Amino acid sequence: MTATGAELRGTPGSHGNTNAMAGTLAGSPLDEARKGLDACVHCGFCLQACPTYLALEDENDSPRGRLLLMRSVVDGTLSLNDPAVELHIDRCLGCRACETACPSGVPYGELLEATRATMLATHPLPWAARAILWLFAGRIRLAIVLAGARLLRATGLAGLLGRLPGRVGFGMAMLAASAPALGRRVRGRYPARGDARRGRIAVLRGCVMAGLFSETNRATVRTLVANDYRVVNAPGQRCCGALHAHAGDLETARQLARANVAAFERAGVTAIAVNAAGCGAMIKSYGHLLAGDPQWAHRADTIAGMTRDITELLAAAGPRSGAPMPAASPAPRVAYDPPCHLLHAQRITDAPAAVLAAIPGIELVPLADADQCCGAAGIYNLVQPTVSNAVLEAKLAHIAGSGADWVVTGNPGCLMQIGAGLRRGGHRARAVHPVDLLDAAYAAAHRVRDGANNSPVPAGP
Repeated sequence: MTATGAELRGTPGSHGNTNAMAGTLAGSPLDEARKGLDACVHCGFCLQACPTYLALEDENDSPRGRLLLMRSVVDGTLSLNDPAVELHIDRCLGCRACETACPSGVPYGELLEATRATMLATHPLPWAARAILWLFAGRIRLAIVLAGARLLRATGLAGLLGRLPGRVGFGMAMLAASAPALGRRVRGRYPARGDARRGRIAVLRGCVMAGLFSETNRATVRTLVANDYRVVNAPGQRCCGALHAHAGDLETARQLARANVAAFERAGVTAIAVNAAGCGAMIKSYGHLLAGDPQWAHRADTIAGMTRDITELLAAAGPRSGAPMPAASPAPRVAYDPPCHLLHAQRITDAPAAVLAAIPGIELVPLADADQCCGAAGIYNLVQPTVSNAVLEAKLAHIAGSGADWVVTGNPGCLMQIGAGLRRGGHRARAVHPVDLLDAAYAAAHRVRDGANNSPVPAGP
């Protein structure tokens, strides 16, 4: 059931001194971003692009509905304390699919973060969200927790507990899904060699990527080197700040951004490779995030301009082709599911296709509604599990219909969300990072060159 603007403005608790309400928002992040609201012409093109609107069938849970809420709040016709504001803003995934659909260029992602930052002053985040953001803001405590998670994963308990119902079961299934999807004989190891003529590159280590997807980080370095990049270390990196910015904690996001800007400046690199779409979108927005800080604005903008998704760098180099991976099936079926923050935030479409084209012996199959979110959205699946599951179910149905053996996606949250859903649903497909597949193809090429025994292994996990 949808609600009109008049109905929203008539919500209980929304009346009062409108001038006073508007005055309390003066200088707030939403007030400073209000110009972006003027771009919306209420055309409705965003509705069918919005996963929460499709799942809930309530226009308040669409971009157009949420923009109306924002406009009503900033104009003073709706109180920031109105329950409708918190409910529908909190339900937004922040996938930014609406930005791709919008013909008017509404900066919805920036407006959402500004709204949540404004709300944070009077509406504390749920305890689970606060705990996660606190954890990711500290290097040592995060490293300890992720080490414990790896240990739990190694015991096999995460896979067993992942069968339990509810949040705990799904969380454990996500942890189990973070294990390397490709078997050891498929992955292999090879000495990556290149002439380093394409420039000096630093790789964002990431939080979850370094803690749970270290094999993918190593594959990232090997594939870059194999494509003639020189990879150097950039010590002093922190969390990119995406989780904090999306939750409205812009100050912590800025602190983390400054640390990363300084770390990459010290590394003296020509580009920064990012293998997590959400992190890449965040770093590319550092110029906007720190625009109000005269000491950091230009520096942040420079680092943002140097940041590239790993597939962008590999595509710029070709990339070099590998060899067919050892498999019982002559052509494992691969479906590509683009992460929202790669497709909609960074607008990258061709580079991942170029990477997959460099992997011989696979059959690319179409995935219906691949441009739709999987429901992960940072910590959204932990704080809004019901809506997240509804969005995920549609994605899993399309994956099953594709007949894919592997679902390729380049973001850790998506890998874990989709991977958990596939495991709990008894699907045979598994989620894998595109760089892991390319790396496996390079390992296969090395085995062929060395005359190693290329014995078959199953196509699936």
